[in-house]
Amino acid sequence: MGFTTQILHSDRRFGVEHGNLIKPVHPGVTYGYDDARELAAVFQGKQKGYTYGRQINPTVEALHQKMNLMEGGIASLAFATGMAAIGTMLFALLRRGDHVIASKYLFGNTASLFESFSRHGIEVSFVDLGDAEEAQYAIKDNSKLLFVETIANPRTQVADLEGLGRLCKTHGLVYVVDNTLTTPYLFQPKNVDANLVVNSLTKYIGGHGNALGGCVTDLGSFDWATFANILPDYQSGDPALFAMNQMKKKGLRDFGASLGADAAHRLSVGSDTLSLRMERACDNAQKLAEFFQDHPAVEQTYYPGLNSHDHYERVAHLFKRPGAILSFELKPEFDCFERLNRLKTVIKATHLGDVRTLAIPVAHSIFYELGAERRAAMGIKDNLIRLSVGIEDIEDLLSDFDQALA
Repeated sequence: MGFTTQILHSDRRFGVEHGNLIKPVHPGVTYGYDDARELAAVFQGKQKGYTYGRQINPTVEALHQKMNLMEGGIASLAFATGMAAIGTMLFALLRRGDHVIASKYLFGNTASLFESFSRHGIEVSFVDLGDAEEAQYAIKDNSKLLFVETIANPRTQVADLEGLGRLCKTHGLVYVVDNTLTTPYLFQPKNVDANLVVNSLTKYIGGHGNALGGCVTDLGSFDWATFANILPDYQSGDPALFAMNQMKKKGLRDFGASLGADAAHRLSVGSDTLSLRMERACDNAQKLAEFFQDHPAVEQTYYPGLNSHDHYERVAHLFKRPGAILSFELKPEFDCFERLNRLKTVIKATHLGDVRTLAIPVAHSIFYELGAERRAAMGIKDNLIRLSVGIEDIEDLLSDFDQALA
């Protein structure tokens, strides 16, 4: 079955009440049993069933099934936000004294989260992961995990995803790929030997800016029986599920960053049109990037679909399309605030992956807290504008930017 067909028919194939085609919202958090022994068996993991809404919910489980289909995974676990997914995963799988390798171009909030973990005894090295041969020099005896995003936000650098997969396999590192900006429609991390995939469901998978959510999917490619940080309580049953058991019971249960049923329903329904939205948004992004590349007010354009991009060939090899995120630097004589304020159709806002096109002055907002020195190291100039390109009619977007930059 094709990508979209699988998603559209996922709920009914796994069973929906009363012959419905989509899983309804189950708001209840408590599940009762006639037999107390059955209740105990469910708690002990000897029998499938529902315990408490913080850990399990029928509507959320339907979303898990969709994410498994999208990413080709063996198990998925949804969270209240994308940051909750990353944070809970790290909380569940790492311990004091461990070392993590992360991309130096991580999105600001994610980088901040890793820095917070470093203050609690987990060592973090921020490295340019554009070349796996260089990245190997960051590996230490206590290295446990490597974390990378498919496309860096906002400068759109693309890591050596294939080389990093080989590197992690050689050194026994857990390879975690954040697939948010590409989505499982444009890229399958399992093809580069990733072990865990993170998606911020809030972005393209939900697609409409109406629900927060995040997800971790296990691709079944790591031998968790060899991972020293799996606690004895979670080393039962299939070893392929050891990490997911620990994330669910030690991470989600203890941290409590649960995805609500209503949000899960919105995200699930939104995901049905993922491929259609991504095709349109990528088409728009390509045409806008070509427009900016030739515009006299623009100093530099960053979009992986331009042959001037440093990683153009890598992107063409790895991804179905180059994505719908781009950024551009205005020439020094142009004020980014003044030009943004002239936009009439494009919305001045943070967020990514909405059906509407959004623009934001990066250095003055989402990367402001990093400070000028860190921004400079990441190549983020004061006149850099990031776009999350939506699905509007391209003529309207081109016209809006044409008048704003005139």
